[in-house]
Amino acid sequence: MTPIPLQIGILGSTGSIGQNTLRVIDRFPGRFRVTALAASRNVDELAPQVRKYHPEVVAVVDATHGDALRAQLGDYSGRILIGADSLCEIAAWPSIQTLVVAVVGFAGAAPTLAAIDAGKNIALANKETLVAAGAVVMPRARQRSVTIAPIDSEHSAIWQCLRAGAHQEVRRIILTASGGPFRNRPLETFATITPAEALDHPTWRMGPRITIDSATMMNKAFEIIEATWLFDLTPDQIDVVIHPQSVVHSMVEYQDGSVIAQLGSPDMTLPIAYALLAPERPKGVTGPQALDLSRANTLDFAPPDPARYPALDLARRALAMGPTACAVLNAADEIAVAAFLDGRLPFTGIVDQIGKTLTAHKPVSDPNFEDIVAADQWARDYVSGHLPGTPAKAVASTR
Repeated sequence: MTPIPLQIGILGSTGSIGQNTLRVIDRFPGRFRVTALAASRNVDELAPQVRKYHPEVVAVVDATHGDALRAQLGDYSGRILIGADSLCEIAAWPSIQTLVVAVVGFAGAAPTLAAIDAGKNIALANKETLVAAGAVVMPRARQRSVTIAPIDSEHSAIWQCLRAGAHQEVRRIILTASGGPFRNRPLETFATITPAEALDHPTWRMGPRITIDSATMMNKAFEIIEATWLFDLTPDQIDVVIHPQSVVHSMVEYQDGSVIAQLGSPDMTLPIAYALLAPERPKGVTGPQALDLSRANTLDFAPPDPARYPALDLARRALAMGPTACAVLNAADEIAVAAFLDGRLPFTGIVDQIGKTLTAHKPVSDPNFEDIVAADQWARDYVSGHLPGTPAKAVASTR
């Protein structure tokens, strides 16, 4: 019997995660139905997607690109949504069963909550939603019996490894990190790192903000926070190791001493497919990119150097302060990274500015979503007000 197609909505369909999600869908004809597509502003990529997949609804967040989208979709019979509220409207679209949240930044939090309230399962590629608002998102997901499936390769790996034992048997999880482009660079030269150098990641091809976050290791700091919410663990149960080959995506150590690892090529289609189809593992997910262990000559692991990667300590500091501090961490990073890319902040100033912002923050205990939003805005204003020149704008990603 042919299975009924799973109705999929994709927020951020023109970015790298969105495009890879569509590649997964193409590899399994009949398994999925693309019901909704949304992008920030890239209508030249969005319009061909609409013509190919014929979704019920499409959205562009940047209202200045609305006319351009309508012009390219003159014969489209579905609904076109324009503006910032369109993501939340799509998130609650009645026929969607699973929503892929691949937009970048705190903008992903509100539509994720809207989807949860509407009873949609979430395939989450947006770190910032749980970093900033995990204290609100995860309890609400449990109340609505909604599944949040991680798409990030590290958290997908943990999710897969956790099938090997019971939650109470987990001793710790071990997140792997490539170490970024400056793993071996002399520390005394970090202040002279240029944006071009920081954007040259050794393994992955990503948007600008997440690439810079990988260079500072702020992305791993976010993953520590995200993991505490996704897997209901304490911060001291989460470790990080440097693994330059990016073959082992993460590991789980159980109380009996067993360590279960998930290995794979640096190909995002595997975690995307698992988020959509778990626990099923069909053939043909990775195609020609399947891992060849005979060519993985060595697998190296090392503890991260705190002097080289001070962002990791900021994550644990924010967790100790509470949920609004985690929202501040995320927002401060977004503005500081933009300032670095604009040439108004040195590379070493990114983490320094975030640390100063955390120091200035006054945490709110037991926050609601409005408190999280307020903390996010406060941090953006604080960092912008302590930078030279005009305020930095948020950095978009192609993810």
